[in-house]
Amino acid sequence: MKRYVVFSLFFCALSSAALAQKKNPVTTVIKEILPRQAKNLQAAVETMPPDKFSFKPTEPQMTFGHLVAHMIDSNYYLCAKATDKDALVGALKASFDFCTTSLAKVDDTKLGDTIHAYGGREVPRAWALIALTNDWADHYSASATYLRLNGLLPPTAQPKK
Repeated sequence: MKRYVVFSLFFCALSSAALAQKKNPVTTVIKEILPRQAKNLQAAVETMPPDKFSFKPTEPQMTFGHLVAHMIDSNYYLCAKATDKDALVGALKASFDFCTTSLAKVDDTKLGDTIHAYGGREVPRAWALIALTNDWADHYSASATYLRLNGLLPPTAQPKK
């Protein structure tokens, strides 16, 4: 995960000159990240067999199904109560559709505006977009671990077709 963050920061630094030419560099990058993360996370969840949604890597960790519900919750910013695989996969897809629709209306002009985050903290609107991309990376990493611990390859590790 740390490598991903370092790589992301390095990539952003290298890309800053190219992005400076775009009108909305931050939201443009977020919108470019969204389809890949949605595809990978949805494929990871669909790869896990239904009987493995109750799998926990260790006792204190959440089940794979709970991880999926957490992804949905993060995308919607509310609690998702779905319990079976089909409902969770459908809700996850819907949450990414929600993000796609919401982000289509966003540009960089209001990223400095203050919003209320978790715990009522006041943060710039940019915080929500950055936290969103961090959540996607974290959730995919966790999904990949659950899949590998069940002898399954995550989507990004599967051979090209």
